[in-house]
Amino acid sequence: MPRGRAVAAVTDVSFDVRPGECLALVGESGCGKSVLVSALLGLLPANAETAGHARLAPRPGPSDTAPLPGGTASPDGRAPSGGAPDGLDLLTAGEQVLARRVRGRLAGLIPQSPAAHLTPVRTVRSQLEETVAELTGTRGRTALRGAAERAAERAAFPADHLDRYPHELSGGLAQRAATALALAGDAPLLLADEPTTGLDRELVDRTVDELRRHVDADGSGRALLMITHDLAAAERVADRVAVMYAGRVVELTDAHTFFGDPGPSHPYSRGLLDALPDRAFTPIPGLPPSLDALPSGCAFAPRCAHADGACAVLPSAASGVACHHPRKVTHAS
Repeated sequence: MPRGRAVAAVTDVSFDVRPGECLALVGESGCGKSVLVSALLGLLPANAETAGHARLAPRPGPSDTAPLPGGTASPDGRAPSGGAPDGLDLLTAGEQVLARRVRGRLAGLIPQSPAAHLTPVRTVRSQLEETVAELTGTRGRTALRGAAERAAERAAFPADHLDRYPHELSGGLAQRAATALALAGDAPLLLADEPTTGLDRELVDRTVDELRRHVDADGSGRALLMITHDLAAAERVADRVAVMYAGRVVELTDAHTFFGDPGPSHPYSRGLLDALPDRAFTPIPGLPPSLDALPSGCAFAPRCAHADGACAVLPSAASGVACHHPRKVTHAS
């Protein structure tokens, strides 16, 4: 950003990720989705500033009531629904805590640019074995080899490519290698930032199905936050959908409502669906605003057919839809 000029990439975002749930975070490029994930894991640039709270509740033990193992991103400091009020706050945790306790152990990451996260001088096998040993305590050459191969299989990474280096992989294979590394630690919270980039439709389906199995396995209460442009993938596995625009969550609803009847309530959400080839195939007119030049009112108003004078005021998202003119829906009883 320009020297001395602050840009609010993510503003007033509040949501939770519940045990056993997949929450899909969708929206156009540049709306702040990846910045949000980077903030949760302390991976923002050194000149970035964060405010608010992102609480990661402890994983329940056998005798505990069930606090949220996923987490909450909340600007007002409220505790997660059903979770411990003293859960680890990711936004205020220091680098030592994030590096030793969180990354890989409590929160696994499938990065948007996997090639940049793979060690270039190590084979995929050696990176998987090292990850398994570090995060799970597995020891012994045979045990580590088997665990690495199982992680690769879960991510549809071919066994005959395990001894290759990252520069020898295609973009799709690098994506699958990164997915295998994220799954190897069996973290209670999985953050998947565009996990299907570079994959064909069959592999997209297989990948998101495996992420869903990771959440559902053994009733362990794992949680998945999946950032994706692929609405078909979101429809396949998501329980709820959060729609982000210009740094804000403008709608949060369950997936059946979003993809089915009556459909989403925010005009932008409806526009995303209408742009799909198997629907109206009608693009949203115009372009998203620059995050350093946001209007004082509704950021979507310049692209919205329903905008009027009321949209000069920033709409509240308290109802789950940040819009002055949401679709009025009724549910059949």
